[in-house]
Amino acid sequence: MTTRFFCFLTLLLFSSCVRQNYFQPDARLPDAGPLSPDSARVTVGRHYQHGGLYYLLMGKHYRQVWATPVTLPVFDMSKTVPGGLQAGKMGGGFQSTSMTLEGSRGREYALRTLDKDPYKTLPKVARKTFALNVVRDATSAANPFGAFVVPPLAEAAGVLHSNPRPYYVPLTETRLGPSSNLFQGKVVMLEEKYDGPENLTPAFGAARDLKDSDDVLAARYANPSHQFDQLAFARARLLDIWLGDWDRHEGQWQWAVYEQGGQTRYRAVPKDRDQVFYRFGDGLVPWLASRRWAVRKFRTFKPEYEDIEGLVKNARFIDERALSEVTRQQFQQLARDLQQRLTDEVIDQALRRFPKPVYVLEGPRTAAALRARRAALPKAADTFYRLLAREVTVPGTDQAERFVVDRASDTATVVSVYRVLDKDDKARTDTLLYRRSFHPAETRRIVLHGLGGEDRFEVRGAVRQGIRVDIYGGPNADEVVNTSRLRRGGKMTHFYDTKRGNTIIERGHDFKDHTEKGVKMHAYDREGY
Repeated sequence: MTTRFFCFLTLLLFSSCVRQNYFQPDARLPDAGPLSPDSARVTVGRHYQHGGLYYLLMGKHYRQVWATPVTLPVFDMSKTVPGGLQAGKMGGGFQSTSMTLEGSRGREYALRTLDKDPYKTLPKVARKTFALNVVRDATSAANPFGAFVVPPLAEAAGVLHSNPRPYYVPLTETRLGPSSNLFQGKVVMLEEKYDGPENLTPAFGAARDLKDSDDVLAARYANPSHQFDQLAFARARLLDIWLGDWDRHEGQWQWAVYEQGGQTRYRAVPKDRDQVFYRFGDGLVPWLASRRWAVRKFRTFKPEYEDIEGLVKNARFIDERALSEVTRQQFQQLARDLQQRLTDEVIDQALRRFPKPVYVLEGPRTAAALRARRAALPKAADTFYRLLAREVTVPGTDQAERFVVDRASDTATVVSVYRVLDKDDKARTDTLLYRRSFHPAETRRIVLHGLGGEDRFEVRGAVRQGIRVDIYGGPNADEVVNTSRLRRGGKMTHFYDTKRGNTIIERGHDFKDHTEKGVKMHAYDREGY
């Protein structure tokens, strides 16, 4: 019976035709009457409503919220923002329709439709099948008003944030240029774009600039004086986990730039909060789709945390690069601090930002879930830490560094990274860039990447057993000095580089030389592509 059902479902998905005229033609209700210049009574997506059998198969999700009439302000290019707005470039997203709007004094804003169309995310062969209906329908798993309650929660948590606002774009709006028809009749989100110094506000304090992740990652690997504010990022990531926001890949962050003690520090600014409070696994098809062996990242927001490894999967790239120095104790301190900051009063006031009919539907349930997740946040933080600690990558930069691995005991391996100021000066004092103690019960592997520059790697200490250390020298001439001795566990220090131009001293019985003629081991993903 089960086999027949899956055969039937597969046939249905890939042989049926795509539903024509899928989206509602106008967010305003058909009987709404003349449009007020200030507000409109709308539904964000009444096309997501269906019947009982459909809900059994595809889930109820937030369909009732999408179809509930709410009153929203009308978007007006000349009045919505002081000084008015002008149409800019269309965005390049695969689902939301978006456009950059230009305000006064160089300020920029992103205008995005709340409803999505994942048409471009599917292979061309599937775009005219029932599969498109299925992935379109999954949009209803997100609360369309979730992003608007996050700012006061982020403010209380001590996390930088944007301030998105919802609007209705009239059918008569033509000032968005040739793409006006893509926004007409839609409910949209207007959000500040935090890119460039002209978009700084007093909320950023002494910040001198705002940059996107690509620029920050490039600067981080070019110069050792450029570093992530890892504790601030850890705080932001715990907020994500508490909110159930699974879509936090590197493109979902901007970075405020600060100068501190001769270093450039990058502090995270989350954006695009449209996946908070996600509700997905309440129908047969989405439940199957979200299994660990399928699309594990689609985690449902509940009072208890559901599969944190799946919840943080989309952010693995940026987490590995911006959380490599945060300790277990620091994660616990941050979790307890958030528990104190995110009070019942803060939660209730934030959720009142839902339109009143939406608050009636979802406010009390969301508040109860947030309170339960707050109580369990230290445990969730520990789970997150353990996932990060399994394998830790410690990258250098394109300048010269000295990596020191001290196998201090059977239970502690200390990794330090120093900036080499002058290799020819024997009396030099190298600048400490990084230090962390690793424990074999938590960490299976430590990966060191020298990147550019002529780097030196020192591995030392005599212990019974230890953590595997993989060393990737990089394209320049590097030096490895291995004096470590492990009585058990085999070869636990591995060196990957080209055969020519490198120096290896005191290999030892626990050392494995992987040098070869090719240069493929020099590859390190700096940007997430």
